[in-house]
Amino acid sequence: MAQRFYRQVIRDSDLTYFNVVVKQSDLFIGARHNLKDKALKSLLKYRSSLEKYIAHHPLFLTTLDPYSAGTDAPSIVREMSQASLIAGVGPMAAVAGAIAEAVGKELLPFSAEIIIENGGDIFLKIARKRLVGIYAGESPISGKIALEIKPEETPLGICTSSGTIGHSLSLGNADAVIATAASTCLADIAATAIGNIIKTEQDIPGALAKAQEIEGLSSIVIIMGKKVGTWGKIKIIPINSKLKK
Repeated sequence: MAQRFYRQVIRDSDLTYFNVVVKQSDLFIGARHNLKDKALKSLLKYRSSLEKYIAHHPLFLTTLDPYSAGTDAPSIVREMSQASLIAGVGPMAAVAGAIAEAVGKELLPFSAEIIIENGGDIFLKIARKRLVGIYAGESPISGKIALEIKPEETPLGICTSSGTIGHSLSLGNADAVIATAASTCLADIAATAIGNIIKTEQDIPGALAKAQEIEGLSSIVIIMGKKVGTWGKIKIIPINSKLKK
């Protein structure tokens, strides 16, 4: 497994950090204290419900089209399905964000602050302003900027899709598409949907327009080489100057 060096960017000294791993799910969690046992139990529960559903509905795993789950489906499946219908892509594009959010919400009763990163997709509930660094592969902007997130904006999902890095499927060529939404599940699938549109820099304006049509999406940041496109309520700051203060 490649080293997840971008995790160091979001690490803050006032939180306790730990990892929970089950198969493909590799969660990096920050909380007021170590909640590893509770996080593992939660992760196993949600993975099990997904796996059992997929065993009986294999199309959920493979389709790249919107998917409508029945009312008897597990809650995480229904949330992924609803996000799929909103964004117009397959439900598994939301899986990392959906798991991060589901586990995060279960941990909140035990910690006033929770940050969960799962494959570049983040769920966070915070009590003070924090920075989330942006990694965008070979782009010269990568590692040099961050999103500034305020407590009143959370719980919040911050999710990234890339056509040039990582193992997740993207049909586009953007170095990074970062989406934010109150629903981490929606942010995850929206990042994929918008990322699929971007083949060249000329596609950025159209992709930003498309983002505005996704109900529930708060903001979008698109990075391709030296080009950056943004829409929505988001604050981007130079990360190095901030860290020097």
